Amino acid sequence: MELIENVTVEKKINVYFEGKVTSRNIYLKNKTKKTLGVMMPGTYEFGTEKKEIMEIISGSLKVLLPEHSEWKEIEGGMEFEVPSNSKFKVEIVTLTNYCCSYID
Repeated sequence: MELIENVTVEKKINVYFEGKVTSRNIYLKNKTKKTLGVMMPGTYEFGTEKKEIMEIISGSLKVLLPEHSEWKEIEGGMEFEVPSNSKFKVEIVTLTNYCCSYID
């Protein structure tokens, strides 16, 4: 999806890992939350509360999902899912632009 229409955007940016990962919260009309962000090259670990669907808009990375022992390569145009209440690691290979959807 190129555009997300009819949203509310929080002005304040979310900053992680000394500014190497940033995002902004957006809310759809139905109050569903998404984040739009950028990740610089590096390795990061994230925790989830809700199930997440990570849509990679551009860039490339490797992801190590919970209960997996092998890293999976992901590029722009692909997505991956992370279960709720878990942790996952990403190794960002090139500057990565993403959209994260939170699923109840």
